Amino acid sequence: MARATTDAPVLTRRQLNRSLLARQWLLERRSATAEETIEHLVAMQAQEPFDPYTALWSRLAGFQPEELSTLITTRRAVRAPSMLRTTIHLVTARDWLRLRPVLQVVQEQGFRGSTFFRNLEGVDLDEVGAEGRRLLDERPRSGNDLGKALAERWPGRDPASLGYAVRSRVPVVQIPPRGLWGKRGGPVLASGETWLGQPIGTDDAPDAMVLRYLAAFGPATAADVLTWCWRTRLGPVLERLRPQLRTFRDEAGRELFDVRDAPLPDPDTPAPVRFFPTYDNIYLSHKDRARIMDEHASWTTAPSLFNEIFRRGSFAVDGYVVGGWRLERDARAGRATVVAIPLVRLAAAARRDVEAEAIALAAFLAPELADRDVRFDARPSPS
Repeated sequence: MARATTDAPVLTRRQLNRSLLARQWLLERRSATAEETIEHLVAMQAQEPFDPYTALWSRLAGFQPEELSTLITTRRAVRAPSMLRTTIHLVTARDWLRLRPVLQVVQEQGFRGSTFFRNLEGVDLDEVGAEGRRLLDERPRSGNDLGKALAERWPGRDPASLGYAVRSRVPVVQIPPRGLWGKRGGPVLASGETWLGQPIGTDDAPDAMVLRYLAAFGPATAADVLTWCWRTRLGPVLERLRPQLRTFRDEAGRELFDVRDAPLPDPDTPAPVRFFPTYDNIYLSHKDRARIMDEHASWTTAPSLFNEIFRRGSFAVDGYVVGGWRLERDARAGRATVVAIPLVRLAAAARRDVEAEAIALAAFLAPELADRDVRFDARPSPS
């Protein structure tokens, strides 16, 4: 991909930050449905079953968790284990049917690079996929049960590897009660087409998906789009779309692509404190995370610290992620405590804003506990 032309406008780091916040509905909470929000965001990271609830709460006015649970039970939204970056995402049923074909090549590439693939040398993987589809059409199964059933036909082969071979070829979803608010349930797989009662789409062109990414995460480089979805060879796609797009440069001279009607707020627009769940797509969807990560926190020099923080959750002050958080429940005392772990010094006003938002988050996550408070920790505690 060529560098931007010298006459393209330059967007500063702060301009890119405010653009991202506006498109992620984080400058102010929106009056929208959960279904509309999930589609606007294209897909929501959902490795932790309840994370989308926190992500929606941070973006929507008056969001109630039952709204999302109802979408899942009525099959208007699904938890899909093979989506962006081959990880579990929450998507609407409409989007699953049209995006899953676009991301099929990502699943196959990811599987070929895994130890599961190497464990199945000499096995006809198309046959494994066909048998897996038959088994899942017969009835939903856990990954363990699916692997055991496949191993009966391919004795001596690793059941887990056989199961992952199916997931790389057969579009599957996880069914309730997994992902329902207040419910517990292990991951059980079903054929997505059988679960939804609709055939999957056939168009695997990424053009529409790329445009939607730019609307929700742009302006962005070609490398950013790749980081978000893991689909390769996007340079020609962006060139094909160029007549529909506007272009900019970042401060390093890299070309940024954008849809024409997306917001570019004033860089001085106030940004409220926001809390994010584990590995929110807000900071997983760009190769260069500078637009969302506070430059004074040592993310790049302390990757273990990054992992420690973000496998729990994070929070942003003035639009930039400055630390992590966790929720502690004490049922006996009737108390829910949000433990905030700032990695930069917070001014007094910012600290008060963090406390207020944390109290509101505790009330959302633990409504059964009447006492809510906030505690600040200087550093992450051991897991």
